[in-house]
Amino acid sequence: MSVEGPQLPVGTQVVIRAAAPDDRGGTAQRGATGRVAGVTADGRYVVRLVDGRETVARRDQLSLRTAYQDEALDLTQPDGDRLVREHTIYAVVVGSRAFGLDTDTSDTDTRGVYVAPTESFWSLAKPPTHVDGPEPEWFSWEVERFCELALKANPNLLEVLHSPLVVQQTALGEQLVELREAFLSQLAYQTYSGYVLSQFKKLEADFRRDGAPKWKHVMHLIRLLLSARSLLLEAELVVDVGANRERLLAVKRGELPWDEVEKWRLGLHADLDDALRHTVLPAIPDVARVDDWLRSVRRRSLDDA
Repeated sequence: MSVEGPQLPVGTQVVIRAAAPDDRGGTAQRGATGRVAGVTADGRYVVRLVDGRETVARRDQLSLRTAYQDEALDLTQPDGDRLVREHTIYAVVVGSRAFGLDTDTSDTDTRGVYVAPTESFWSLAKPPTHVDGPEPEWFSWEVERFCELALKANPNLLEVLHSPLVVQQTALGEQLVELREAFLSQLAYQTYSGYVLSQFKKLEADFRRDGAPKWKHVMHLIRLLLSARSLLLEAELVVDVGANRERLLAVKRGELPWDEVEKWRLGLHADLDDALRHTVLPAIPDVARVDDWLRSVRRRSLDDA
């Protein structure tokens, strides 16, 4: 069982996985708890135990306190990377390349959906709801979590369903895409508009403090409003920015004055308010249809086992 992980900041609560000498001539016993107090020159961690003693340990000799009991009982989740490699039903490229905003330096961001075997949910160690990896810039959701978030009109999830750049798709993945209209609803007004409003408040604070916001973030917020407008007006999510490409890239480069960007944003918010009054989207998504499909996916997983 691997216990490698990210660097532990000072103050992190940890558990000693193996007995080790302490700084008072005694022994820090396996299972002793403490907090990271520093890092030695050779990369080991100084751990200050609850009674004030200190010991030194490598990263693989420490567990996060919150995870120690699960590790001791071997209640570790199934291998997420393996789930993605063997059970992905749908994966697409998202981000700038899908939006039509890519440049020579743009990353290739991939998002996917995997189906954990039904029997894995009967274990005390449940499969992960999402996996970061196994490749760089690749992130996936277990199908149940994906459906839950998409039904709430999460923009990231809806864009996955509508990306034109498909890199992997099984028969189940095709069925998921065929369901994408079932996820659409007027909830998009709150999720898109509300998120942009909250983020622009932070950007305005950055502008007042630093004289300039993070222009790339500004560009993507405007893009979200454009996407939401077409969704509400046409009941269709259009991922590619089309004719708005050059103006959006000008925002990214900081070439448009803040006042002009703000005017564009406020106009789009007004468009969304008007679009909501005339939209043909249902008030809520078709939860029953999505739930029926998810149940069928779980049943088929058992039949194939």
